[in-house]
Amino acid sequence: MVIALSSSTLDRLPAGVTRPTYSRSDLSAGILHFGVGNFHRAHQAVYLDLLMSAGKAHDWAIVGAGVRPSDTAMRDALAAQDWLTTLVELGDEPASARVIGPMIDFIPVDDRDRLIATLAAPEIRIVSLTITEGGYFLDSATGRFDARHPDIVADATRPDDPHTVFGLILKGLRARRAAGVAPFTVMSCDNIPGNGEVTRQTLAGLATLSDPVFADWIEAEVAFPNGMVDRITPATTDRERHALEADFGLHDNWPVFCEPFKQWVLEDRFPLGRPSFEEVGVTFVDHVAPWELMKIRILNGGHAAIAYPSALIGIHFVHDAMAHPLIAAFLDRLELTEIVPIVPPVPGTDLVAYYRLIAERFANPKIGDTIPRLCQDGSNRQPKFIVPSQRDRLAKGLAVDGLALVSALWCRYCAGTDDAGRPIPPNDESAERLKALASAAKTVPVAFLDGLGDVFGDVASAPAFRERFSHHLGDLWDRGTLAVLTDWVRGD
Repeated sequence: MVIALSSSTLDRLPAGVTRPTYSRSDLSAGILHFGVGNFHRAHQAVYLDLLMSAGKAHDWAIVGAGVRPSDTAMRDALAAQDWLTTLVELGDEPASARVIGPMIDFIPVDDRDRLIATLAAPEIRIVSLTITEGGYFLDSATGRFDARHPDIVADATRPDDPHTVFGLILKGLRARRAAGVAPFTVMSCDNIPGNGEVTRQTLAGLATLSDPVFADWIEAEVAFPNGMVDRITPATTDRERHALEADFGLHDNWPVFCEPFKQWVLEDRFPLGRPSFEEVGVTFVDHVAPWELMKIRILNGGHAAIAYPSALIGIHFVHDAMAHPLIAAFLDRLELTEIVPIVPPVPGTDLVAYYRLIAERFANPKIGDTIPRLCQDGSNRQPKFIVPSQRDRLAKGLAVDGLALVSALWCRYCAGTDDAGRPIPPNDESAERLKALASAAKTVPVAFLDGLGDVFGDVASAPAFRERFSHHLGDLWDRGTLAVLTDWVRGD
């Protein structure tokens, strides 16, 4: 018999499924979170669940929020099960499942008045975000706030009728300031270097467009801690739903499957207080940049490196990519010769050992992470995960042969077919532009670089990079991914 998850079934969950040990009726809101996806529920919500299970942080429950129509599907799925989530950890040990319950509400996308009222409420002391790397309105070439983005222009023109996350946060902060309520902390949980600083730039930048005095107040009064977050969390499909039912006898509309490993390194800047996350494994530091850069360059950069060659040769799962000798050898050589050597030292961390651990995590066959997920949104991920390593090496006069091959593989992928001629579905907000440039680059390789100044910035004009990119791209079209990887791994 399969039991459907809800508050009414918590007392009769199937054997092997752990339930919350705290009374959810005793919880009260302290955090409003934008972007209730799988990663948030496998990370921030899990740390809160651990604290609540220890009898703490009961006044720090989560209220979810979204701004896109697609957020409605997640809200509907969670509403039907009273905001509960089943988390399944997949490692060397038999899979474990537990139901977590730190979320107590989720504001509908179209209820802006209620959202602003919640943001203005004194009990909300943290507003956190997982809105993806592309959600911060950055100019990819400069890494700075893009004041010309149409959504930003619209919110700046109509600040009382905002539609972006940042416009909504600003309206909530205005209401707090008018009522004499201290501002909440804004905490980004996205994979962006200096994510707190980036969030500050975007929020203050948007405010400046309509109210410079208010922007100055934000700069002076609102805290934006930087943080490094890490846990491999694949997208949920019917595969995961069926596995939960078959293995545990539980139905969850949107379960989360993830690896056992998790990490959170965070700067301790929370003027209105915070949960005692350090008691459940969060590391608090004065400056998170070394950990953040390490993770983004080595882990996220590694994901970006294996994504496109794997897609081009028809591999679907990440663990299958790591089992392919050429993909694994490509990643190994790239990381150890071009990426890891330019990552600055991290206190108490052996960077090569860190990479080895990441390679093991990628290879975990139980996770079921997919290559299509890693390939998504390349125009936002490449400038954050790959281009910085290219830029640093060029600045030091070092070779960028492997990193140029990564970009060439992305370009070849953007052309829209794999090596067998099968179509690749578009999965980038700039898909049409990318395909047009990648098609032009088949005959003029640098057309891709010259047309994507917003992605590559000054790297696009570096002669050494242009030469290596052009060589690799032509080789990929002439001989195919497997032949190119074979030669590169051998050093030919």
